[in-house]
Formats: sequence, structure tokens, C-alpha cells
Amino acid sequence: QLHGEVSREMWGDQKDICQIKAITNAQNHKFWSDKELCKAAEKNDLATVDNRKKEMKSELFEIVANQTGKIFDPNVLTLVWARRFAGYKRADLLMYDMERFVKLISNSEFPIQLIWAGKPYPSDMQAISTFNSIMEKVEKITNCAVLVGYELQLSKMLKRGSDVWFNTPRMYREASGTSGMTAAMNGSVSLSVPDGWVPEYAQTHPNNAFLIQAVEKGMPYHQQDKHDCEAMYDLLETNILPLYYKNHEKWLEIVKNNVNDIVPQFGANRMATEYYQQLYNA
Repeated sequence: QLHGEVSREMWGDQKDICQIKAITNAQNHKFWSDKELCKAAEKNDLATVDNRKKEMKSELFEIVANQTGKIFDPNVLTLVWARRFAGYKRADLLMYDMERFVKLISNSEFPIQLIWAGKPYPSDMQAISTFNSIMEKVEKITNCAVLVGYELQLSKMLKRGSDVWFNTPRMYREASGTSGMTAAMNGSVSLSVPDGWVPEYAQTHPNNAFLIQAVEKGMPYHQQDKHDCEAMYDLLETNILPLYYKNHEKWLEIVKNNVNDIVPQFGANRMATEYYQQLYNA
């Protein structure tokens, strides 16, 4: 819906054009979601939610070990950035402040594991450079990994095995961002810029995502990066990590909310119905 607002503003001075509508994308819940996790969340069985998430993390970490030789711990908060590599998606935003990045990954009181995955277009040299830069920086860091590929099965495993789904597009540039929907279907909590589908989702429940404040339109890129990086670290250091380790039951409530809140609003049935009613049959 935000993409619709931006598009209508972009084309607002044009005459005699068709109405610009916005139909929010969605995902196939039956394909992406884990049945056992969904049942436990629906029953408010937080112990089973916790155990199932750890099982799903262990499955993902087998892939991490096979690809990188690094051994990850299912008891450690795991943050994943995984999607198409593109400049505006800012895969390396956490590395904008390397001093805080080193502090984050070295914190023994609140340990964290970071995974990047995705594919740049073959001709997108900027995205390829970003991918290679991240790979080089984390190659020798034991709790950071870069996975090669982003096919359907790996994408599914990343969403099942992540605790936090990291979403960092430049504000007002993301049309939807459906990867976060499928992550939420598996109890992965969004840490996100309030762009794309995320503002619509975060309004449904006060405790299902962590959002940073939107920057003003037209803010220079370097100021955006600084603002968003600092906000992300503030949320991680003062909210997310202490919550996961010091108040884990509250954390599990948020995980449960993700699984329960995502449907039906962000399921494919709603989307297909809106296309039929608002567009094809209009």
C-alpha cells in the first residue's frame, strides 16, 4: 500500500491516466509454513514453539556447516539477511559502522549468529561487489556465514531457521518484500525499515516486529545509511538481544504472534481474491 502511495505521488501531475491501485503481495501459507509450529502457536504452547524453532535452526545449521565448515548453536539468537542482492536492499548495512559490528559479534553475554544469502544479477556489478565484500569480511569470523545460492529449498530453510529476519531497503524503494512474510510464517521476527509490506503487518499487533523510524523523503543516502544503521544497532543492543536472553518467554510470545498474525491478510487467498475483485473484474 505504501508503494501505491509513492506511485500515485510520482504520477500525480499526469492527466488522463488510469487509476493506480495497490494490491499487497502475499505468500502461499500451506507451502511455506511449518505445520507443527503453527499448531503450537495456535494453542499458545510456547514450550513447543521454542523446541520446534531450535529443531528448525539445527536443520539450517547443517547447511551452514556443509557450505562453510562453521558450527552454529541453535541456542544462540540467529539473524538472517537473505534475498536478491541489489544495491537499494543494503545487505551490508550492519557493516556501515564496523566498530559496532565487531562489538556485536564479539558480545559473550548476548551472543549472536549472522547469516547472509542471496544472488545478485550477473550484470549487477555493484551487488556482486557487495556480496564479495561481505564474504571477505566474515570469512574468518566463526559466528558469521555467507551461504551461496538462494534456490527455493535454501530460501525455505533460512526462513525456518532464523530468529530475526533482517530487512534493510532504502526507504520508499521496496515495493513489497515478500521474503519477510514467509519468514514470519515460520516464527522469524522482522527487524526492518518500515517499507513495503511491513507497515501493514506491524499495525496488526503491537508485538510482532521491530521497526526503525522512517527517514524523511529525499534524505541523502549517506545520512540514511547512518541513521538506519544506528537505529538497527540500538534495537539489537537494547531490545532484541536482552529480550531473547533475559526474558525468553516474552520473546516466544512475539514468535507466536508472527505465526498467528501473518494469515489470512498475507496469505495468497486474500491476494488472489483482491486481484479478481479489484482489478480483473473491475
